[in-house]
Amino acid sequence: MSRIGVFGGMGPSATVDFLDKLVQLTPASRDQDHLPIILASLPHVHDRSSAILGQGRDPLPQLLAGIAMLNEASVGLIVIPCNSSHHWFDEMSRSSKAPLLHIAKTCVQAVPSQGSGRVALFATRGALASGFYQRELRSRGVDFMLAEAAGAQEQVDSCIHDVKAGRLESAGAHLTRACSLVARQGATTLIMACTELPIATRYADVSGLTLIDSSLELARAAVAFAMARDWHRPGWDA
Repeated sequence: MSRIGVFGGMGPSATVDFLDKLVQLTPASRDQDHLPIILASLPHVHDRSSAILGQGRDPLPQLLAGIAMLNEASVGLIVIPCNSSHHWFDEMSRSSKAPLLHIAKTCVQAVPSQGSGRVALFATRGALASGFYQRELRSRGVDFMLAEAAGAQEQVDSCIHDVKAGRLESAGAHLTRACSLVARQGATTLIMACTELPIATRYADVSGLTLIDSSLELARAAVAFAMARDWHRPGWDA
């Protein structure tokens, strides 16, 4: 049970980025100091955002199948580096033998209680319609704005689409425009509530915004969970 289960593939590039963050965040000086990870990369899960909006097939059976696969691998924790999939968090949690970390909870906890200014929230339209980020932000009393309020949601949509299609420079240009629009409306902090968005920042000008990366915060929470339980010391001679 002393291993992290990653339910990925939604999308593949975001999963690779998340795994890299897990490795970089782990305090290790040799292979044997790293955390054991079981990856289920299942890119054929139906589009989560479209389903939430009533425009696509229900991905829940596939999400539950992914959880079952990691259950069979006897993981001790499950993390899902896909924000929109957390619309079905309760159903997945009920099917899991291991605890699941909630990406929005870990991400919003990283917003400073003071000094964060106005927070812009970038996410898929499905995740926004689900509302789980908005609920977390309101519960902490965070002043936030949606990309739509600044006319930036179409740029966010295009950024996410282009990352998934491997058009990274184009994705960065869309993200640059989206950041500029919310900055003009007074945003000083940006929550990247889609795991494709951090990839685009490498090709973007984020207009001086403080970035909060949902993928990074999920990885940080997963490493903390595992290190607190000494999963980097499995107790057998490899």
